[in-house]
Amino acid sequence: MNSNNQPIGIFDSGIGGTSIWSAIHQLLPNEKTIYLADSKNAPYGQKSKEEIIALSMKNTEFLLEMNCKLIVVACNTATTNAIQELRLKYDVPFIGIEPAIKPAVTNSKTQIIGILATQGTLNSELFHKTIAKYQDTQIIEQVGHGLVQLIENGEINSPEMTQLLHSYLTPMIKANIDYLVLGCSHFPYLIPQIKKILPEHIQIIDSGQAVAKQTQKILAERIGFSSAEKTEPIFYTNINSKVLKEILENKYTVIEKDF
Repeated sequence: MNSNNQPIGIFDSGIGGTSIWSAIHQLLPNEKTIYLADSKNAPYGQKSKEEIIALSMKNTEFLLEMNCKLIVVACNTATTNAIQELRLKYDVPFIGIEPAIKPAVTNSKTQIIGILATQGTLNSELFHKTIAKYQDTQIIEQVGHGLVQLIENGEINSPEMTQLLHSYLTPMIKANIDYLVLGCSHFPYLIPQIKKILPEHIQIIDSGQAVAKQTQKILAERIGFSSAEKTEPIFYTNINSKVLKEILENKYTVIEKDF
């Protein structure tokens, strides 16, 4: 297959999808990436399906204007509510992110797993279709009210965050889960905090590596890899670039732009 030096586009409701970007960048360092943080409209999890679709289309069109060859929807809520509409409307491959329930169910010894996600993801038709496949496992769902907003405000290690995580995770621990699935791309940034609360035997699963491998597969089969040397990623945000710069450890270009 011929090479293709167009960029990979990635969008999220905010800074959380940088956890997905990081996995893609580590696996495919020669690919140019453009990341779009729609932080002005975060969190998506409390919006209607129609609003989520409209915002996802707006983000897609921004990235298509940048000539992206593939778009990663690095947001669980946008994937579960809008990816079907995006695939119907735009002639570009889309890769979505869904809670990694399958590996948790497959490996669980207690047959009880927990999932921490947004309201928008847990209410979606796609999520309900997914969990219907696993009726032999008890799946404890917990909406992470307030977590995304705290992360967007740069308050990952705040006392309020610690208090919320304790309130959400303690019932799962008491229910004897042995896997916790993180159903929001923001939540991997909470793993150090979560590990302090969970007993050591409870495994934490997020979707970053699976999305990166799927991106690699689509490039290999359908689009082509970049022939360029390692390139500098570009990050866009529509509000508060300071928090995005901090989460990226001030290593990369961040452009604040209204979109």
